[in-house]
Amino acid sequence: MDKQAVGARSSRILGRLWERRVPEQPEAGGEEAEMAGEALAVVDQVEEESEEAGPSTSQGGLRRKMDSGGPPTEESPRKRSRGTSSSVYERLFLMGEGSDVQIRALGEVWNLHKVYLCQSGYFASMFSGAWREATMNTIDLQMPDENIDREALHEALSSLYQSSVLIPPRRVVSILATASMLQLDELIQECGEVMKDTVSVHTVCSYYHSAESYGLPNIKTVCFQWLLDNLMTYHNEELLLRQLSPDIMKELIASSELLVMDVEMDVYSMLKKWMYLQLQPAWNGSRRALLPHANLWLARSKRESGGTPFLETQEGGVFVPVFQHLRLAYIICDLPSARIIDQDALIPPAWLTPVYKDQWLALVRAEQSKGVGPTDVHVPNCPRNSMRCGHHLPREMRCSWRWAGFNFGWDLVVCYANQRIIFKRSAKNKSHGLGVSLLWQRKVAFRLCVVSLDTTGRATFRKGTEYQVLSLGRDEELEIMNLENQDVAFPIYVACNFLYVPREGRTPE
Repeated sequence: MDKQAVGARSSRILGRLWERRVPEQPEAGGEEAEMAGEALAVVDQVEEESEEAGPSTSQGGLRRKMDSGGPPTEESPRKRSRGTSSSVYERLFLMGEGSDVQIRALGEVWNLHKVYLCQSGYFASMFSGAWREATMNTIDLQMPDENIDREALHEALSSLYQSSVLIPPRRVVSILATASMLQLDELIQECGEVMKDTVSVHTVCSYYHSAESYGLPNIKTVCFQWLLDNLMTYHNEELLLRQLSPDIMKELIASSELLVMDVEMDVYSMLKKWMYLQLQPAWNGSRRALLPHANLWLARSKRESGGTPFLETQEGGVFVPVFQHLRLAYIICDLPSARIIDQDALIPPAWLTPVYKDQWLALVRAEQSKGVGPTDVHVPNCPRNSMRCGHHLPREMRCSWRWAGFNFGWDLVVCYANQRIIFKRSAKNKSHGLGVSLLWQRKVAFRLCVVSLDTTGRATFRKGTEYQVLSLGRDEELEIMNLENQDVAFPIYVACNFLYVPREGRTPE
């Protein structure tokens, strides 16, 4: 970078300083102008020496990449260009030549320049107006945030001087916290880009909380979507479940975007494992042993409490808001699942009794009402009440499946063949009991989504439908999604939301 570019950049800094000058205190503006002139003289001297010495080397950046599911490496920290030579960074920041202010914090001392520090909103406010620090040569900074450490503060301050900033993923939260305190908007934005690119099982929870704390709603959304996609699909579920707080888990379980594998009962089983790990953080065992150990622990708790449902005990109270978002109506429709719920004595009977009543009445209406159902469905009600279910396809192949628990006259078969997903109503097999109705037509509101995830859990493909009403007669089929000419990588996850549409008409007397 040449001297002319440095001069232009410094002029912009001076312009900002003059704009911040308080009108009632003209002497403050004079001091700032004098201070800026001295600093620019040092910059000119450094640049002239740099030109005589020839081109200088700047800090090199390594590529940032992710392992397959492993922690983010430091091979590619984010590099941010600013347009300042390495000589300015080395002579002014590292060596402190021409310093007019000393910053002390976290046991470290930096000899710096107000004209550069004023690029920070924090220091710009401090050095202008009637603040005591405006006339001080030594400033002691207090760190209000435990995420800020000496290394992060050094990197944040250096960003005001050097031509590039390296942001390793393992350091991004600390640098973000420091940039937020110092009001370094550009550095905050770069931290967000690093976080967006490196979301994984090792970083997602810390990124989520940091994005919430430091005002990065887009990063919070990215992290939450990653959790929705991976909560029930990630191969190392124990690692993920240990990190999730009750507050995050409550939001995930409440969402109809949750990628459920296979049916709602599997959400209940996952929550048992999560709750066990929250209560027994020292547990160490295999993935297959986790649910049996959780069941044994619940059985022992049931005996010790005299049969009191665990969620009604003092220890279980913290988990109540999470389990309240289970969609119990789609669990008790399956007999084996209903028996497990009863055996665990985890859910209070007061939660289950109204659900059983509502489901029984809905079933009776489905079998005895006349008509085929309303033509319009209020879609906003679908996400909150819909049945969530999904299926995993490891490779391209012809297959079909059913989801247990979705009854009321449907024997709905889902088929995948030739890159097409087809819904088919089959009434040939009468052995499914309530799963098959002899009535000629049923209606259901549904939404379907196909997702492909890479080894770090990031979605590489996503295609979905809006909520729509499906009406099928016996043995009728309908193509729901065509994936031809789509960039789909297996394995894929097929996720559905269903909502039974009650039939119109009076119940026969």
